[in-house]
Amino acid sequence: MMRLSLKTTLLLAPLAGLLFSTASFADSAAPDSSKLDLIKQGEYLSKASDCEVCHTSPGGTTFAGGLAFKTPFGVIYSSNITPDKTTGIGNWTEQQFSNALKHGIRADGQNLYPAMPYTSYSKLTDADIHAMYAYFMSLPGVNHNPPENEMGFPYNQRLALKGWNLINFHYKPFEEDPGQSAEWNRGKYVATALGHCEECHTPRNLAMGLSDKAYAGAMVDGWEAFNISSDKESGIGNWSHDDLMQYLRTGALPGKATTGGGMADVISHSLRFLTPEDMSALATYIKSVPAQQTSSRNRSGAGQNAQSDITQEVRGMPIDDASPSGAVLFNGNCASCHGTAGQGIGENKYYPSLSQNSVVGSDKPNNLVQVILHGVDRVNGAGEHIVMPGFGENLTDAQIATLTNYVRNQFGNQGEPVDAAAVKVLRDNNVTVIPGYLLIMAGVIGVLILIALVIYIRRRRTLRA
Repeated sequence: MMRLSLKTTLLLAPLAGLLFSTASFADSAAPDSSKLDLIKQGEYLSKASDCEVCHTSPGGTTFAGGLAFKTPFGVIYSSNITPDKTTGIGNWTEQQFSNALKHGIRADGQNLYPAMPYTSYSKLTDADIHAMYAYFMSLPGVNHNPPENEMGFPYNQRLALKGWNLINFHYKPFEEDPGQSAEWNRGKYVATALGHCEECHTPRNLAMGLSDKAYAGAMVDGWEAFNISSDKESGIGNWSHDDLMQYLRTGALPGKATTGGGMADVISHSLRFLTPEDMSALATYIKSVPAQQTSSRNRSGAGQNAQSDITQEVRGMPIDDASPSGAVLFNGNCASCHGTAGQGIGENKYYPSLSQNSVVGSDKPNNLVQVILHGVDRVNGAGEHIVMPGFGENLTDAQIATLTNYVRNQFGNQGEPVDAAAVKVLRDNNVTVIPGYLLIMAGVIGVLILIALVIYIRRRRTLRA
């Protein structure tokens, strides 16, 4: 047996200690696989919940907030939800994080404005909130203060939100329907809790809460969030399960619909990341929601017989640069991609047909005007970047109105013409703010009526006595 001298032992001891401590540090620094799995699950849930779209301003850092929401009560800016301890949620406990999602209560006890969809997130399970909290706390903090909300009195008084909650928000955890399949129940959870689909696709009541016409369609930031109920005329009742899955993953369904605006953002940053199982479940649930018939009819079937060839129509036509016709505008700006007869071009209609297109066939011109103004920018499930340039910088409001009317008449349901003034409103995204004094007057009148009722009831009781 080899023996080590005392001198050698003393020389090797520090080295052994160093190796031991290094190994111990490596063990302690090695990430816990279960925690990594939890963070990964939280990341998936944050995508399914579409957090990035609302909490990231144009050109800003992801989750650092600052996106403006123009509402009838003023402008609300989304908050910083990175774990920065000064400007974000770095000092929030998991319970405070849960209170914000489930009850609309900030860490300081103040109410959140319902631009934050806690009315839907209230259905999230504790397990999912736990995973989401782990994910957000694993991100790098971003020191960024979003702008202050631009809201006048009384809308800037968060105490009033308690009254709004009393009328419009009744906390109720998610409940499965035992009479439905596991897939249907999962789809309901994805739609009503994670995806909060109703927040955009359900019209609002006078108090700006969700009405009872679920998924009947609504106007959001100047865009029409279409009726996605099972009604065959107004909604998507004629779509198959696979149709809906394709649309939700890609934003395009040739012969029926294409998407832009806010829905394109949802697909790019949220829906395309859903697992095939969750996507199928979501489609199963959406296909089952009760039909809601509205004024919008057959928007996907409009213009199916359109055969006009624009090259023949504009041949020999005099050019009026000051006030060009719709045909000339279409030929110069649209025909090269969408075809001279609006039929679409490319494999699987990469440049979509304008006939049998929900944007063109809608009874409202909003979405078509918005697409012409701002274009389309989305990423589909295959990671392909789909881009259509906007023409807002090149065409005047009057020219966009002329082009919109031409496209609708040629390939859509025609409908009421749009004028330059309406285009300007959509271009500026102006939202009329309800004067605060009207809310105050309504509150005073409500109190007076309540007092009058109390006096009336007491007098009736006195007379009977």
